[in-house]
Amino acid sequence: MKPLVALVGRPNVGKSTLFNRIIKSKSALVDNFPGVTRDRIYRDAEWDGRKFTIVDTGGFISEDTDTFATTIRRQVEYAVQDADFIVLVLDGKSGISPFDRDPIEILRKTEKKVFYAVNKIDSPEQENQLFEFYALGMDLLYPVSGEHGFGVRSLLDDLTESLPDMSGVVEPTEIKIAVVGRPNAGKSSLINKILGEERMIVTDIPGTTRDAIDTKVCVNGKNYLFVDTAGIRRKSKVSKKIEKFSVIKALKSLDRCDTALIVIDSTEEVTEQDIKVAGHAFERKCSCIFLLNKWDLVEKDSRVLKRYMERLRYQAKFLNFAPVLSISALTGQRVHKIFNTVDDVYKQYTSRLGTGELNRIIGNATAQLEPPYHKGRRIKFLYATQPSSKPPTFVLFVNHPEAIHFSYERYLKNCIREAAGLDQTPVRIFFRKRQSRPGKK
Repeated sequence: MKPLVALVGRPNVGKSTLFNRIIKSKSALVDNFPGVTRDRIYRDAEWDGRKFTIVDTGGFISEDTDTFATTIRRQVEYAVQDADFIVLVLDGKSGISPFDRDPIEILRKTEKKVFYAVNKIDSPEQENQLFEFYALGMDLLYPVSGEHGFGVRSLLDDLTESLPDMSGVVEPTEIKIAVVGRPNAGKSSLINKILGEERMIVTDIPGTTRDAIDTKVCVNGKNYLFVDTAGIRRKSKVSKKIEKFSVIKALKSLDRCDTALIVIDSTEEVTEQDIKVAGHAFERKCSCIFLLNKWDLVEKDSRVLKRYMERLRYQAKFLNFAPVLSISALTGQRVHKIFNTVDDVYKQYTSRLGTGELNRIIGNATAQLEPPYHKGRRIKFLYATQPSSKPPTFVLFVNHPEAIHFSYERYLKNCIREAAGLDQTPVRIFFRKRQSRPGKK
């Protein structure tokens, strides 16, 4: 495990901006009003060959000044408890705040090494703004600018000097899983149930999760990375700027994940927005699993699940290969089955077929149902190959690729699925015309 570094501090001191500077990406949402970051956001980072994980936390609030103050405070305390090193971020532009003293008192009681960074110091000429912060009793302060990068090198040099050398450590493979769905479908509750702790802030207020939150977990010796995302609303329902960014980041999280857990509120009918969320996952080539959450609240008879699945399959025909689980994030009903299903789907999603086996499958398929004629000439399949997986992708070389009808393409996909055991993963086929070799016509 990489050492864990936690960024803490009161709201709007620039923790997320500094976080983005350190990881060299705009992963954390940034805006100029307090409380944008609520959950903990984890990302891997590296400085001068030293690898570590850094966590951005919600602003530390001493008093219950908003709905989420108590839960944010708890999130910060969890992060400090888990971290190996801590960076307390102070606001060099606004100066000392009464709310700075509370986290300082808490950090003085920890045995972990704490670095004190005064942010928003954009140049050497502004370093005199540090002087008042020495009244808080720290021996060493780091003037930094998360926005412009000033002083960040000095902070990271001293921080990484304290870290163990991880250069020879091989990181284990992990399955990346995006948890997506409409607002208030129970995505964060599901991850909290999986982890057995309140890692994500959960309320009945739609849109509580604003960022895409990474959470690592190891089950039965296998590593998983869960990405909890903001609820994806219809465009017409997205008004605030921060909500728009949240939806964009939710969609981007699908680009870096292997599997999408599409969480649906089963106390309601399958909605058009549920299908759109599923379509986003499919378009980004994720393997998919439908989770019918809140199943404990559904009044059941012997045919309820069958009817619900029939409606889902009808509306999401493009994901007819995706497994469906009925679960309850609240009670934990069938949540344990998610990992086995993810493992089965991931095995297919990453599978590769040998060229010989693939060509035998295509040969048998075309012999059983010959392709149609094109302008009086038979379409000939010359050979096939699999250039990539995630998902399994096949290229078939034919004499007239433009003449392949979508129904015959679907037939070939089904043949590959059946013969290779790829019934729970997306499969892609591309048709190409074989290039003539030099000197040949």
